[in-house]
Amino acid sequence: MKYYCNPLNIEYRYQFLRKSTDMDAENLYTVYREAADPSLILFKGLYYLFPSMCAGFFTSEDLHGWEFHDFLQEMPVCDYAPDVRALGEYLYFSASRRGVNCDFYRTKDPLHEPFEKIEGTFDFWDPHLFQDDDGRVYFYWGCSNTEPVYGVELDPETMRKKQEPVPLISEQEAVHGFERNGEDHIAPKTEEEIRAQVNFMMQGMGDSQEADGLSKEMLWNILYNSMGNKPYIEGAWMNKYHGKYYLQYAATGTQYNVYNDSVYVGDSPLGPFKLAKNNPYSYKPGGFMTGAGHGSTLEDKEGRYWHTSTMRISKNADMERRIGIWKAGFDEDGELYCDQRYGDWPVAVESEAFAKPEWMLLSYKKEIRVSSGTGADQITDEDARTWWKAKNHEAGQWAEVDLGETYDVRAVQINFADDQIKRKTPAGMNLKVEFHESRGIDQKQATRWKLEGSKDGKEYFIISDKWDADTDYSHDFIVEESGIAARFLRLTIREVPYQAPPCVSGIRVFGKGNGKLPEKTADVAAERIGELDMKVSWKPDMAVGHNVLWGYAPEKLYHSYMVYGKSEVKIRALIKGQPVYVRVDAFNEGGIEEGDVKQV
Repeated sequence: MKYYCNPLNIEYRYQFLRKSTDMDAENLYTVYREAADPSLILFKGLYYLFPSMCAGFFTSEDLHGWEFHDFLQEMPVCDYAPDVRALGEYLYFSASRRGVNCDFYRTKDPLHEPFEKIEGTFDFWDPHLFQDDDGRVYFYWGCSNTEPVYGVELDPETMRKKQEPVPLISEQEAVHGFERNGEDHIAPKTEEEIRAQVNFMMQGMGDSQEADGLSKEMLWNILYNSMGNKPYIEGAWMNKYHGKYYLQYAATGTQYNVYNDSVYVGDSPLGPFKLAKNNPYSYKPGGFMTGAGHGSTLEDKEGRYWHTSTMRISKNADMERRIGIWKAGFDEDGELYCDQRYGDWPVAVESEAFAKPEWMLLSYKKEIRVSSGTGADQITDEDARTWWKAKNHEAGQWAEVDLGETYDVRAVQINFADDQIKRKTPAGMNLKVEFHESRGIDQKQATRWKLEGSKDGKEYFIISDKWDADTDYSHDFIVEESGIAARFLRLTIREVPYQAPPCVSGIRVFGKGNGKLPEKTADVAAERIGELDMKVSWKPDMAVGHNVLWGYAPEKLYHSYMVYGKSEVKIRALIKGQPVYVRVDAFNEGGIEEGDVKQV
């Protein structure tokens, strides 16, 4: 059996970013890993994954093992949201750049032949190409908190517009709770805070009246709009299913836990479209790593559906992000869904959507010992945005999880973090300077370590040895399908990139628990607060955590919010006028006890 665990276990490239407001004398850059906005397609029998900011792409035979490939020629690798789609014998590529015409690229063999360029005739952001069954080609784009997502038919030979663009999707946050901006959909800034931040950024222009061809007044308006509390509507993707057109889009902001993908349905590629009942269909506000917006939906070789999208860390920079993949599909009523109930736990590739996990989390809040540094307890707090940081970068720093007793361990996910790394750009790095920032993508780095296990804390055995590896897997996933008996798991680190002190946000251990199932969640109360919000609470108990499920019908509880150590959660993602049904499941190391469904 093949297993994966989100975020995807791929090598995330390091970004060097400096904004105009970073006024240090040494011109140091913020350094962090990033990949986002994934386009996943099947092309000539091979799966292709194109994320932002990777300077290349990944391929897979089975959606499990991924191999990285550099582009064979210079490509716009620093332009965000790369879109790929198969049109006949060609794979087409495009990416985002505002203010200048964006080019299209195509190749019959991305692995062995360079892309040929098709000169662009208009600018766009967050592009997406779609070919209908009749061969006609359509194009969608948009990434703004003031502009809609547009669609247009293209001439497939020239990639020129055949008509005026049609506005298709605009924000409706007064009706769609899931579109509201901010962490847990709570507005992040007051009007005064926004104005103060924009004015501070404008100071970088000094007495200059222009920046990148924009007047100071135009630039101020752009910055003010981009920092406001209006949601971004972006990241279009189209699927056709049983004669219907499913136009997907992302909201609200990539840096929030509630970044999501939603969907409209229509009878033609350019609409009109109507909001689907099941929304947002991709939504992961809780758990170890959150966010599930701006992605793509794929039908695989066997006719199964998958959704891949962006997960956030966003601690060193807003754009510090990762890639997640989930099982998806269409139900008997044609509703698009995505299974994210245990969306960052191990999943068997061949399992069905919404199947219970085979292995449970064994490491939550377990005791930690470390060689040095601060934040040791954050290794087992199930939060990718907190971490242990060693005192220095000397080889041999270690962290050890004590599970408390010997368990049947089946998988371990080791999550490395970055902590405010500042460096000068390496020699030869190509920097993209645009708007109020400059950025570049570094070459591949190496993360080296070994993982050992022990029953008694005295005699240790090797579980995984990457002491001399040349890979940089920041979310490495080790599977022991037959199981190993261990109480202690010790991670010893040789080195991490840029000679930084190693940081670890999670040593997550999964396997077969020794105890009984938790008690069924008791005294569940669900109350709607206005039209768009609800509060769900339950009696405090001894469960490790709870999964709050909801949906517009009792048999369609497609949404979930996983929480640890809580007996209450507020969900602000409802649709005005739509009924809501809720179920609260309890889980511990022994398994999952499902709750009862009740109408809110």
